Amino acid sequence: MLFRLIDWPELPVYAAAAKAKAKRGDGAGAKAKKKLGSLPEWNLADLYGSPDAPELKTDLEAADCAATALQERYAGKLAALTDGGKGGAALAEAVRDFETLNDVLGRIVSYASLLYAAETSDPKRQKFYGDIQEKITAISSKLLFFPLELNRLDDAVLGAAMADAALGHYRPWLEDLRKEKPYQLEDRLEQLFHEKSVTSRGSWDRLFNETMTALRFDVGGKKLSLEPTLNLLLDPDGKKRRKASEAMAKVFKENVRLFTLITNTLAKDKEISDRWRGFIDVADSRNLANRVEKEVVDALVAAVRDAYPRLSHRYYAMKAKWLGKKKLAHWDRNAPLPEEPKQVIGWDQARETVLTAYGDFSPRMANIAVKFFADGWIDAPVREGKSQGAFSHPTVPSAHPYILLNYQGKPRDVMTLAHELGHGVHQVLANKQGPLMAPTPLTLAETASVFGEMLTFRALLDQAPTKRERKALLAAKVEDMINTVVRQIAFYNFERKVHTERREGELTSERLGEIWLEVQRESLGPAIDLRPGYETFWCYVPHFIHAPFYVYAYAFGDCLVNSLYAVYEKAERGFAERYLDMLAAGGTKHHSELLKPFGLDARDPEFWQRGLSVIEGLIDELEALER
Repeated sequence: MLFRLIDWPELPVYAAAAKAKAKRGDGAGAKAKKKLGSLPEWNLADLYGSPDAPELKTDLEAADCAATALQERYAGKLAALTDGGKGGAALAEAVRDFETLNDVLGRIVSYASLLYAAETSDPKRQKFYGDIQEKITAISSKLLFFPLELNRLDDAVLGAAMADAALGHYRPWLEDLRKEKPYQLEDRLEQLFHEKSVTSRGSWDRLFNETMTALRFDVGGKKLSLEPTLNLLLDPDGKKRRKASEAMAKVFKENVRLFTLITNTLAKDKEISDRWRGFIDVADSRNLANRVEKEVVDALVAAVRDAYPRLSHRYYAMKAKWLGKKKLAHWDRNAPLPEEPKQVIGWDQARETVLTAYGDFSPRMANIAVKFFADGWIDAPVREGKSQGAFSHPTVPSAHPYILLNYQGKPRDVMTLAHELGHGVHQVLANKQGPLMAPTPLTLAETASVFGEMLTFRALLDQAPTKRERKALLAAKVEDMINTVVRQIAFYNFERKVHTERREGELTSERLGEIWLEVQRESLGPAIDLRPGYETFWCYVPHFIHAPFYVYAYAFGDCLVNSLYAVYEKAERGFAERYLDMLAAGGTKHHSELLKPFGLDARDPEFWQRGLSVIEGLIDELEALER
């Protein structure tokens, strides 16, 4: 569907309040769990008390009735609301009705999504999630006419109507909506696309989620899910890293036919949609959704690829030397350095570290972040069946965000907490814009998260008591930046090649593996040895399935934050307030307008070079520590 009624997350951002206990089979697991401390599980009661809550049933029925009433009142009549010199007041009332209904629908689908993520393998949750998807799709089908008719209004007529303050309030949304006008279809086709989304893309997304959650990897006789298996790639013991990588390769190879089918099907589904709508380039629809020009993205990609030798190639050569190797096997790429502290970082320590860093920057920012801990907005433990990774789900402005983590006490887990809290603070601040204008394009959404990481990193670096610990922190940050910038652009290039070739026909598993190895070798450099089995590792990247071409947003955000942080370090008073104002704008302003108060312009070719030079500078500092 081209016109999303509300910007519900496209990634597998689901979570839950389930009280399931992580299954630990040995004493070491129990000991590690004890070191972590008491990990919070969120409380979804701010949305609904349970799947059978009377309030949920009431909201579903009321939303259905409201959608029918809105359709009967306004379908085919929006143009008449501005006739005869009526101005924009009547049209503003219609937009408010549409917005109010969006908030209710968003609350319902957010609850179902969050509940499902806690245990995607639970048949009851699967059914509840699927049923809610179908009901919301049916209700929202009645509202498809609204954005389509708005875009058929004459520009001059709409412009005059927006002179009315009530409608003028929605100017950013209305102008944003009109950017999609060239790609909208006839009403009945839009309805068909929308209704079939449940049985097309939505079903394949769900198949990927439930398959990935159900996979088990045999590592040293223990059957592990993906999240703890990935965590072993960060283990100090090289044998454990190798076994984890080999277990992943084995399971991915056994399931590669299914993942190949899912990838081919969804790439073709996107090609059909793009062709009907008139998108030319494979990433055009993502760029439109992100409200970023193709030229800006191309400049970012070119700058990062040009910097591969100065960043990833150089750093991994240094790391191989530190670890006493000529080359690093791919499972050693994220291995901890000998200097890295071995202790498990407990939850309380992680919370205080991040909140202190946030508070030193802005007490207001920390006060918002505190609510996530105090009010049950975070779900942190690793659990069987829980969705992998981490996210901050915005839900709707009438509620608040929820954060999902798989916290295991690694330094990277602390940075992930800082990252997701950045998203959460951004979402809370933007909520004042309302359901239609709070959602932020993904490129700028990643700015707040990466800035939160940077604040936390700088605070930790300033506190490092020894040269050894400073080196460990710098190396960890460089690796995170390489993963955020270099690796994500490599992912983007992988997607471009896959989607481009898919236009000519299906890709085999072997061909997908060839493309994967090609882009990884280019980005990682000669110091990384990609061993047999790695050719299947494209299988587990959820972004490829749930949000094609999402990944460049990470690199966009990291480079932007590097430039933004440089401004902060030189700025006088007032930077924090300007920064929070930028976040509070939500989706009401273009990136050029948001960055202007900081003297930054993403359209300037030098902008990306400045951001990348920050990473290069950290590598220089690491090199200097060796002298």
